[in-house]
Amino acid sequence: MDLDLKDKIAIVGGASQGIGYGIAHLLAAEGARVAITARRERDLERAAEAIRAETGAEVLPIAADCRRAEDCTRVTDTVAGSLGGIDILVNNDGAPPLGEIATFDDAAWAKAVEQNLMYVVRMARGALPHLAKRGGGSILNITAISAIQPIPGFALSVATWSAVIGFAKTLSLEVAKLNVNVNTVCPGYIETKRLEKVFAAGGQDPNRMRDKLRAEVPMGRIGTVADIASLVALLVSPRGRYITGTAVQVDGGLLRAVR
Repeated sequence: MDLDLKDKIAIVGGASQGIGYGIAHLLAAEGARVAITARRERDLERAAEAIRAETGAEVLPIAADCRRAEDCTRVTDTVAGSLGGIDILVNNDGAPPLGEIATFDDAAWAKAVEQNLMYVVRMARGALPHLAKRGGGSILNITAISAIQPIPGFALSVATWSAVIGFAKTLSLEVAKLNVNVNTVCPGYIETKRLEKVFAAGGQDPNRMRDKLRAEVPMGRIGTVADIASLVALLVSPRGRYITGTAVQVDGGLLRAVR
């Protein structure tokens, strides 16, 4: 299926590695012009070079810290000015530290809110005028299955990503008239560096932990970055424009609830 992404202008956050990199790579392979952001400039430049080499697409790397309001503004302004507009915004970043709720002070909570929630709010606010000017587009947020099915020790992520889902749902109602769809993708167990951090935090043997996770997933495997990127590409494409206000889990059947 042709997703009609040729020459669309996309911003993908956290794209120097993992899920963000996979999304940016696939959008570029589908013909989009892609701006990628991350905090570490050297890693970001390497990612941009790899995507260019493998897809032939135009890739604009912008080093930025999503927790800083001025960086969010700089990213949307730079992309609109350099590439000529914005059609797609993919909000994706790392996650706050793991730990029990009682171990986190107000500063830790404030940092998590800045990183997970306010990043999404600010990027959406900055991108929307440009999406409207282009006649519509897509905003998509990456959270995690824990925002729907909480996990002990993930309180900072659960609380802030649940807020993102609520924000996205409300925003979808407000901007539908602009032909902008807004969705959230909630990955389950995905093979990334984040998963390695979870293993390390639990002090468990990675191989045993992988076996345990596979046993929990009805499909019997841990997900891949490609599993996430494929859905994202559809949702942000013109082919997926009628899908809005959703929070979709990509988890191999891990979530048991009917909702």
